[in-house]
Amino acid sequence: MLSAVNELAELLTDTVDGGASVGFLAPLDRPTAVDWWRGRAGALTDGSLAVWAAYLDGRIAGTVSLVLPDKPNSRHRAEVAKLMVHREGRGRGLGRSLLATAERAAVEAGLTLLNLDTETDSPAESLYRSAGWIRAGVIPDYARTPTGELRPTTIYYKYLSAPPN
Repeated sequence: MLSAVNELAELLTDTVDGGASVGFLAPLDRPTAVDWWRGRAGALTDGSLAVWAAYLDGRIAGTVSLVLPDKPNSRHRAEVAKLMVHREGRGRGLGRSLLATAERAAVEAGLTLLNLDTETDSPAESLYRSAGWIRAGVIPDYARTPTGELRPTTIYYKYLSAPPN
């Protein structure tokens, strides 16, 4: 059985190969993906990053992260990042389950606001809207797709408790 970092690297390369804009250009080689995940270790250890995985047939098939700000004026919020589901696991509710897990953990941590960004018109947008996320706006030419095309990104947010007056 592959180690967790190797399974996470395989998930990342599959996500990029599948065309998702998650910060990498194609082709993404396995050593680069392994190094990227290993590079998250410090943030996991210091508590500025939390990562959850979903399993399918005993292997990691999805992941989501919460990035926690380090500034005193932003400790009420976090960013949802790198929600990824392996192409073989899509359509099985893994993305929705991972998103709900991150939201529950944020509530348990006392956070009141989450934000995220996703490629405009991507399949992920319907997931976020159906889960109660609110579209804040679009930034044109924000990031490149794995093939190098500049695409807009849509910013979303979600209150985890009643919004302040």
